Amino acid sequence: MSELTHFNQAGEAHMVDVGDKQHSHRLAIAEGRIYMQAETLTLIDTGQHKKGDVLGIARVAGIMAAKRTADLIPLCHPLALTKVGLDLTLEHGQPAVYCQAQVETRGQTGVEMEALMAVEIALLTVYDMCKAVDRGMTLSGIRLQKKTGGKSGEWVRAAAG
Repeated sequence: MSELTHFNQAGEAHMVDVGDKQHSHRLAIAEGRIYMQAETLTLIDTGQHKKGDVLGIARVAGIMAAKRTADLIPLCHPLALTKVGLDLTLEHGQPAVYCQAQVETRGQTGVEMEALMAVEIALLTVYDMCKAVDRGMTLSGIRLQKKTGGKSGEWVRAAAG
């Protein structure tokens, strides 16, 4: 296992110097779910939720969150993102909303945190918009699925077995 990079030799937190790293295409895919009552999912699905288009607002919130990650995670670098895509899917059998974010850049550091932030904030937005009818919703399984680019290359989460 590599050593933690956000600490200097004295054990103090610092922002990693990426100035000498090569530019490369960087991609990260993250996912997560918010579980809810079936009735809440039906409100979202049928467009009968009083607050409007829950998934549309959540998608925009996730995109905004990816762009603002460095404002919230103290040691993240501000990045020029080239793509942020969010897919939100209703899962009636769970019942849940599944979110997958894909974030890309061409730069000197990866976009894993931006993808994770996009998923988290999109799902929190679903919670915020639906909490009046279902306070028991649960966010779960927020995790990185894949990352590519940079010196470490590609990483893909192993399939559950």
